[in-house]
This record gives sequence, C-alpha cells and structure tokens, in this order.
Amino acid sequence: MISSRNKSLAAAALVATTICGTINAFSTRCASSNHHHHISTTSTSLFSSTAQEQEQELFYAAAGSPSVDMNKYNLPLPSCIENWTAVLQAETSMQSAGIFLKAKDSELFVDSLRFTIRRSGGLGLILTELAGGREDGVGITIIEEVVDGGNADGSGIQPGDSIVGLTVKKSISKGINVEEERVSVSTECLSYDATIEALMSLPEVVSDDDKVTLTVKRLRRQPKISVKLQYPPSDNLPDASIELFAGENLRRAMLTRGIKLNDKFAERFDSGGMGDCGADGTCATCVVSVGKGMDLLSPMKQQEEQILKTKPRWRMACKTVVGFGMTEGDLTIQLSPRQWEI
Repeated sequence: MISSRNKSLAAAALVATTICGTINAFSTRCASSNHHHHISTTSTSLFSSTAQEQEQELFYAAAGSPSVDMNKYNLPLPSCIENWTAVLQAETSMQSAGIFLKAKDSELFVDSLRFTIRRSGGLGLILTELAGGREDGVGITIIEEVVDGGNADGSGIQPGDSIVGLTVKKSISKGINVEEERVSVSTECLSYDATIEALMSLPEVVSDDDKVTLTVKRLRRQPKISVKLQYPPSDNLPDASIELFAGENLRRAMLTRGIKLNDKFAERFDSGGMGDCGADGTCATCVVSVGKGMDLLSPMKQQEEQILKTKPRWRMACKTVVGFGMTEGDLTIQLSPRQWEI
C-alpha cells in the first residue's frame, strides 16, 4: 500500500528477501523481477543486536542545543510518506548545488542524524521507494521497517528516515604499515535501484567488528509555543493569541503577526531619549512582562540582565528567543509593562 518496491538490506551486498508492493502515488514505475538483486536470506543468528539508542550532538541555530528528547517530535511512517519531497537547490555560500530532501508541510522540518552500527550480518533495514523511475537515478527512498534483532534495532534509526550517506573505514596495507581511509557514498534523493548500487559500492565486510556510519534525514514537527498576549488596561483591547515556532525571535515574530510594540513610556538606556533603537536592546520599547513560560525563553545575556535587573519578570523581546532548547508550551506576556504600573 505504500511502495512500489522494497527490499531488506544485509551485509555489504544488502541481502534478504525481496518484497513487492503496490504502486505508491509518488512512484513512476512498478517493481519488476528483472530489477531485483536477490541473495539468500541471512540466518536469524546474524541479526542479534545489543545496540542502544545513540545520542546525537544537535544544534538548532537560535534555539540552541535541545533540552528535550527530540524524538517527541518524530512523525509516524504514514505522515513521513505523505510529506517527503525533494527540491533542486542552487549553489549558495552555505550549500553546494544539488537535489535535497525537504518537507512539504511548513510546520515540519528536516533533521540530520548519524548512527554507527555493525555491518556483519546485515544492517537490518527494509527500504521502500516513494519516487523513482528516472534515467538519472533521482528519486526518494526511505526506511520502511527496522528489522527486530537486526544491527539497526535499538540504534535510534526510525521508519520514515531516509539514508543520505554512508561511511566505512577501509584498511590499506602500505609496506609494513596499515593505514585506514574513510570511504563514503551519498544516497540523498536517489531511487531504490540507485540507492542499492551506491550501497553495494562500499568495500566488502572483512570482520565482525566492521561498522558503518549512516547519515539519515528525518522529518519532525516544529515545536510550537502558544502565546497569550495581554494589552494594558488603558488600551481597552481584548487578549490575543498567536502561535510561534521554537527558535523565533519574540519581537520579530510579534511584528510580523501585526502585534504593535511601542511602549510610549520607554526611555532609551543608551541616550536617555525616546525612539526605537532597531532591536539593539537599548530603547526598551519592546519590553514585555512574562507571566507564564519564562522557562521557554532563551537566557538573558549580560546587557539585558543589567538593564532589567530590577524587573525579574521583564524581557526585551528583541533579545528573546522562544522555545529555546527546542521546548514547547504556553507563554503569557503583558505588552508595555510600564503602562500596567500606572
């Protein structure tokens, strides 16, 4: 029901029983027995695994390093199938040109993770093709199943992940010396056949201790912060609610959603005069008072802490990131807090 083709992966030759499914809506061709690479199924004993879920060193720009288990934002397999797509990316200063995986839904994001597992006895993964059939080998192939007891079992690899790269170490004898070199293959946005060809190009397994590092991309939902905005009583305005994503700057997010930040009683700390400092953190026109959810905000830096040292519940919106640490929850803030003190 979800794929045109899938196959279990094992050892260097990616072995196990071939499974044919029905055509997926994104697929351009049906599986043909002529395309199968079939080698006898690896015995059950070779799939024994003692792997533990591997920790990831993650960092999310303004949101920083996660303080929560990011797996809480994982998607179930059907949602991954529905939301994987690919985009042609022109070369930029941050990224080379190419075709890369992307989420269809703007409320999702693509995460990159690495897992190191044993190669001997098979990876213990079943792949499925979501899109393919092109002569250039471009497509989308994802993991449909992590085989119980396989080498990937317990590592943290999830159904719905897409393998975008693999790296192994290869020993090379040079006289009396033996050197190691890394051999890597890229598999991002490849069809099923092209993925299999890339995996089979890796050096063969020579030891039970041989390992492979898989780089996978994973779809996750973006953590959300529900913000309740309270206006000063003198404004005679009802409370408002907006929804922000983790990592958004509070001032910028409110302005883009039509929330005005202009405390008429604010004085600039740099000059003592009035006026918007342009998010330099010196005018305090964007100061808010946090009634709930202070733990969802980025820590104060020295300048903000010194300026607001007598107001422990106040934050400069221009210097505040919501959902810091990739957290989510409810945030209540009062706008123009000086006007509440009148």
